[in-house]
Amino acid sequence: MNAAVVYESSFGNTRAFAEAIAGALDARVYSVDDEPPELDGLDLLVVGAPTHVHGLSGARSRQAARDQGAQGTPGIGAREWLERMPEASGLPAAAFDTRPDKAAFLTGSAARGIAKRLERHGCSLASEPESFFVEGTPGPLAEGEMERAAAWGKSLRR
Repeated sequence: MNAAVVYESSFGNTRAFAEAIAGALDARVYSVDDEPPELDGLDLLVVGAPTHVHGLSGARSRQAARDQGAQGTPGIGAREWLERMPEASGLPAAAFDTRPDKAAFLTGSAARGIAKRLERHGCSLASEPESFFVEGTPGPLAEGEMERAAAWGKSLRR
């Protein structure tokens, strides 16, 4: 399977989940700040991001994350990456997010926004959007979530 996992990460949590998913898929991993993968020839595209302010991050929420200790230089987020993504007619895709609370009605879900944008670009969803949990904004990852991410990645191979 020729797959790519693209992620946005502020504190490294989403990156860790992206790497676990990519490992299960034997896929390449890209940050949203990297040169994007070539979509032609991909069998699967997976996109993940942290949930900020009930959805996908924006410039303000990324700055707020840096104010809370997030590492790295300001770049684009998954929202902007998806806006620049070319048409991907029929490409199987999946979306995931990270968030600190299991109650989506309180925290929202970046994965739902990613999934909608993937569909707008012609992708067909290979799975319902998935959320992986962290103990707090900077982490650590919640117990068992890394294994669950790898299992989800394996399930996408089908």
